[in-house]
Amino acid sequence: MFSAMRVFITGASGFIGSYLVEKLLNRNCHVRVLIHNRNIHREKDCEIVKGDIRDLSLLEKALDSTDIIFHLAAALGASLINKKEFSQINTEGTKNILRAAQKTGVKRIVHFSSAGVLGSVKKNETADESYPLNPRSIYDNTKLEGERTALNFAKNGMNIVIIRPGWTYGPGDRRTFKLIKTIAKKRFILVTRGNALQTPVYIDDLIEGVLLCAKRGKKGQIYHIAGYEALTVKEITDIIASSLGNKISPFSLPIFPVKAAVWPVEKILYLFKRESPLSMGKLSFFIHPKPLSIQKAKQDLGYSPKVDINTGMAQTIAWYIKNKWI
Repeated sequence: MFSAMRVFITGASGFIGSYLVEKLLNRNCHVRVLIHNRNIHREKDCEIVKGDIRDLSLLEKALDSTDIIFHLAAALGASLINKKEFSQINTEGTKNILRAAQKTGVKRIVHFSSAGVLGSVKKNETADESYPLNPRSIYDNTKLEGERTALNFAKNGMNIVIIRPGWTYGPGDRRTFKLIKTIAKKRFILVTRGNALQTPVYIDDLIEGVLLCAKRGKKGQIYHIAGYEALTVKEITDIIASSLGNKISPFSLPIFPVKAAVWPVEKILYLFKRESPLSMGKLSFFIHPKPLSIQKAKQDLGYSPKVDINTGMAQTIAWYIKNKWI
């Protein structure tokens, strides 16, 4: 599968999207990408469609003769994005993609949702795909609306598979880099004691899971694509520090004073069009556990992540050092 297929990707300029583009080009796919503001690394090897996911007529033209769509485009958790934009991109943008796909007869759609739709997984529990949903932020809420939209289209006959990725990291990731850079400069202090569980997944493992979803995923099903290790935030940050050759401060900050400080700072900086270095959305990593079960992906897809976090983080940090990011 995939060789010589005509693939359409939204969100191709993002971290995950860029790796997916590379992998599909290496499999001799004809890759068409939707570009809004940012360019992509392999642009000369792709067919470029410049425009906005909110433009339905543009999408209908762009999806002509497409075999499969990977829909990754999203308004992320940046504090500079307003509620209307989150809804327009994450919810209405998903509707537009699926309407255009329906009209043009696209055979398969892989839709990226978010583990954030789970909210906070209870202590001593691991979330499978049927776990109760309790999104906490505007980003998570609009991603859930997009997920539900995709499920509704699938119920009406469209061949759609939904992915909820784990906490993704790897060479070139700018989001994780912010955390790594802070630890490298010895400026990092844990918020709470770092007991919240997360499920890291190395980028190569995630991409392999994405391709398996496209190939073997069952119509209308959701799959958690994550690593096999559920680790506390403290364990994750200690591993990062060890890979950098330093240690995390033994001190930690209580959550309530941090929340009280973050909220007004975030609002004030928003007025000046500046993103807060620590936002309520970024705090989610520290206080809302998301241990994910990948059992369904193993059974249905044959998914088997290979890279443990010690190996993956060492490779990631080596890349940052080689490329002089740190």
